[in-house]
Amino acid sequence: MTALAILNARLLDPATDYDGPGAVLIVDGVITEVIHGAHAQAPDGVEAVDAGGLCLAPGLIDIRVKTGEPGAEPKETLKSASLSAAAGGVTTIVVQPDTDPAIDDPAMIDHIQRRGAALNLVNVRAAGAATKGRDGQRMAEIGLMDEAGALYFTDGDHVIANTRTLQRVMSYAAAFNALIACRPADPWLSEGAVATSGELATRLGLSSVPAIAERIQLERDLALVEQTGARFLVDQISTEGALETLARARSKGLEVAASVSINHLCFNEIDIGDYRTFYRLDPPLRPESDRQALIEAVREGLIDAITSAHAPAPAEDKRRPFAEAAPGAIGLETLLPAALTLHHEDGLDLLDVLRPLTSGPAGLLGLDAGVLKAGAPADLVLFDPGAPVVIDAERLHSKSKNSPFDGRRLQGKVVGTWVGGARRK
Repeated sequence: MTALAILNARLLDPATDYDGPGAVLIVDGVITEVIHGAHAQAPDGVEAVDAGGLCLAPGLIDIRVKTGEPGAEPKETLKSASLSAAAGGVTTIVVQPDTDPAIDDPAMIDHIQRRGAALNLVNVRAAGAATKGRDGQRMAEIGLMDEAGALYFTDGDHVIANTRTLQRVMSYAAAFNALIACRPADPWLSEGAVATSGELATRLGLSSVPAIAERIQLERDLALVEQTGARFLVDQISTEGALETLARARSKGLEVAASVSINHLCFNEIDIGDYRTFYRLDPPLRPESDRQALIEAVREGLIDAITSAHAPAPAEDKRRPFAEAAPGAIGLETLLPAALTLHHEDGLDLLDVLRPLTSGPAGLLGLDAGVLKAGAPADLVLFDPGAPVVIDAERLHSKSKNSPFDGRRLQGKVVGTWVGGARRK
């Protein structure tokens, strides 16, 4: 039996809305007791960690992580992604299915999760492709992948343009309550676009997509949700108009959740500047009014999950003309301090910031993590919310260094990460 007590902490548990002094007792990787109040003592013979009044919260759960394994290991491996996650206080990652070959059958789900377990760093889970090869035409083996442990089903950045195919996917998934996630982006309006339509894109001469493209596609997807009764996740919502559509769907009682990228909470289209390709993202960065609307959606609880949208790309794929640069940014290791800007700069309560990083995604995916309670896995992060950090991309654990936060001064330092009671940082 291994036992550990983390004492003298400021406990932050969004699942119970508790923010106050306390301690956590852990036996064999499981939380056995959560003590509220100061002056708790470790039982005799139990290893004690003095948190020194720092914040102790459930480990972060990142539901949208790309790696290069298998097929593009020079970009990122499951090991380098897991090391990045542990360094950033992320204890569970959900790997996206856009690998080579795609994660579109139960053998691939099993491979990813066995490989992650063998690394013994963080919890590695997988999302399965909704269609074979993510081609948007042929439904993948959703039922078998669900049995193998896939947490949800998505074609990632590929939009399922064929409405009949998506209807079949949703109808089939609804039969066993599986979660379907889709990017809301009209594929014809979005084709070839690298920026959001407006004065900036016109001045820079960049191919652009109107914000309405997100709302148009979401309206279609939600009509299918209403018809099929499927559980649905709006993947990386990024515009105010789409948020209004989402709120309307929820008011009708549809089982619809939404995620947002940390990048779209922290940056706007002005950050593109003079063609800075580390800000070349998909969906593209939006005007400040959209960013503010997303922040308010987090404050109001309309957003269920904040993701890193971790998408590694080597220098040779990023240091190109803006329109030719690979979209995406790494974000696992910077997710927590970046999210804390919502607290420091926008006035959100710490619990409201942590909820879509912990209990929100846990509830969405049916995980027993994301909460400080007896019987929950001891997946924890200890952090100093006010400690200054300067992001140095070269020192991040990811094999790729395409961080839009490079050189940025943030607040929030991860001091310790525990996964199943074992310290990983």
